[in-house]
Amino acid sequence: MKSTIIAIIALAVIGIAVVGGAFFIVDETKQAVITQLGKPVGSPITSAGLHVKVPFLQKANYFERRFLSWNGEPNQIPTQDKRFIWVDTYARWRISDPLLFFQRLRDERRAITRLDDILDGETRNIIAKYPLIEIVRSSDIAIDQAAGDPEGIKSQEAMTSITQGRERLSRQILEAGSARVADLGIELLDFRFKRITYVEEVRKEVYARMISERQRIAEQYRSEGAGEAARIAGKREREYKLITSDAYRKAKEIRGAADAEAANIYAAAYGKDPDFYAFYRSLDAYEKSIGEKTTLVLTTDSDFLTFLKREKAR
Repeated sequence: MKSTIIAIIALAVIGIAVVGGAFFIVDETKQAVITQLGKPVGSPITSAGLHVKVPFLQKANYFERRFLSWNGEPNQIPTQDKRFIWVDTYARWRISDPLLFFQRLRDERRAITRLDDILDGETRNIIAKYPLIEIVRSSDIAIDQAAGDPEGIKSQEAMTSITQGRERLSRQILEAGSARVADLGIELLDFRFKRITYVEEVRKEVYARMISERQRIAEQYRSEGAGEAARIAGKREREYKLITSDAYRKAKEIRGAADAEAANIYAAAYGKDPDFYAFYRSLDAYEKSIGEKTTLVLTTDSDFLTFLKREKAR
C-alpha cells in the first residue's frame, strides 16, 4: 500500500514538473536568462543541453548566440564641404552578455531601435567631419597608386586630399559605436557602408569632375605615348644609319679590294704577253660597243680598229 502511494506521489511530482515546465532545453544557437516573477535570477545559461528551473515561478528567456544583422535606413547626410549624399549602412553584432542585454533592452526589437539611434548618429558625426572625397574613395587604393605609380600617372588629388578614406571612416564609426553599446550587453563586430550615392546636384558635379580627371589622364597617356614613339623612332633611325653606313663601308672595302685584285691580275697578264692582252681587250671592247645597228664615226688614224686594219691589210 505504501509503495503504491509513493509511486502515485512520484508520478504526480513528475507530472507537475512536466506541466509546469521544470525542464527546458537550450539549443546550440541560443543562450538563456532565467527570470522569477519578471526579475532575472542566477547566471545566464550559455551551454547547450537540458536544464532545470522552478515550475510556474521561473521562466526561460532565450537569446541568439549567433551573429545578428543590422541594416540602417538610407539617410541624406551633409559632408564637411557641404555636399549632401545618401548613405546606406549595415552592421553585424551579437549579444555578448545576455543578462545585461535583458536588463537594458529585453529583446532584439529594442536592441535594433537602440542601434538605429547609435549607429545613425555616429555615421552623421563622422561624415560631417570629412569632405566628400574622403567618403567616396578608399585611402588604400589612392595611396598605393600615388606611391607605386606603376603607369606613371600620379593623381594630385589622391596624393594630397585623401587622408582617411572610406575604410578608415568605417572603422571610426565601429569604434565609436562599440564604446556606446558596451553597457548594453552588445558587441559590434563590423560596420560597413553599403551604398553611397549623390543627390542630383552633387552627382552632376562629380560626374563632370570624373570626366575631367579621366580626360587629363588620357591626355597624359597620349603625350607619354607620343614621346615614347618619338624616342623609338629616333633610336631606329640611328640604328638604321649606323647599319647602312657600316654596310656601305664594308662594300667599298670589298669593291676596292676586288678592283685591286683585278688590276693585279690584269697587270700580271699584260706583263706576260702585252700583244695578246691588247688584242683581248680590243675584242672585248668591240663586243661591248659594236652591235648590229651601231654606227661608228672615227678618224683615219684611230687606234680603235687597229686589229681589224691589220687583218684587212693581210
